[in-house]
Amino acid sequence: MAGSVQLIYTDDVGDPRLDEFRDLTTADRRPDRPGGRGLVIAEGTVVVRRLVESPYPVRALLGVQRRIEELHPDLDELDVPAYVTSADVMAGVVGFHLNRGVLATADKVPQPSVAELVRDAGVIAVLEGVGDHENLGALFRNAAALGVDGVLLGPGCSDPLYRRSVRVSMGHVLRVPFAVASGPAEWKAALDVVRDAGFRLAALTPRPGSVPLWEAAGDEKVALMLGSEGHGLSDEALAAADVAVSVPMADGVDSLNVATTGAVAFYELTVRREAVRKEAARREAAAGREGAVAHARR
Repeated sequence: MAGSVQLIYTDDVGDPRLDEFRDLTTADRRPDRPGGRGLVIAEGTVVVRRLVESPYPVRALLGVQRRIEELHPDLDELDVPAYVTSADVMAGVVGFHLNRGVLATADKVPQPSVAELVRDAGVIAVLEGVGDHENLGALFRNAAALGVDGVLLGPGCSDPLYRRSVRVSMGHVLRVPFAVASGPAEWKAALDVVRDAGFRLAALTPRPGSVPLWEAAGDEKVALMLGSEGHGLSDEALAAADVAVSVPMADGVDSLNVATTGAVAFYELTVRREAVRKEAARREAAAGREGAVAHARR
């Protein structure tokens, strides 16, 4: 294999060089959990590629021969060990059978401040109480797909760099910038920074009195606030918002899963709003041309 990647073959489940990948199902030993080594863990060739392309410094890879070979073109510039083993040995190290056949570890990097996050942004997601790793990963994937510029994580949110969140996001959590404001005072200050940067805080909620999202979006910069899977946004978050918005539902259904709701709302604030702007500009230009022609005929 070309490049600086060091291919190391091993068939020893107890090989200490593989400890970064060991017992990923044991909460108090997982390297991506508090008390662990604080590592980012990527699963599968697609996510490992995105890790390699990200700012997170790759430390090592572990995989079966076929998966390591598939990653060959992506590893040329890496000076890290790539441990090659069998699926059975890999399962013995990791603690479960990994269908994706390859893992990579990386160090975390400093995240932007709230002020840095919003500096050049037009639409951001503001999350409170999103504690489910899979929902959080799905929100990041949706944000990346629909052009959301960043994510602000408030109290009660899980770490988006946990292994399951990284996997469900398909690695997009590694490319969408995020800032964290977990304490009450920090959270309040963060919302003030967002508002002072010219954002309209729009709280997504099914409560009576909310207005359809597309009626409230306008042309402003929008910070879309989404709450926990069960109770939604807290009363404090709703009070801090500039407007309460909703996605209208059919009779008998009051809400969607938070990641699904986020996808619908992100689309409205990015893709659909941009299409509306372009159509308005087109019509204005057409009207201007018609006016010029009419004036020339006089």
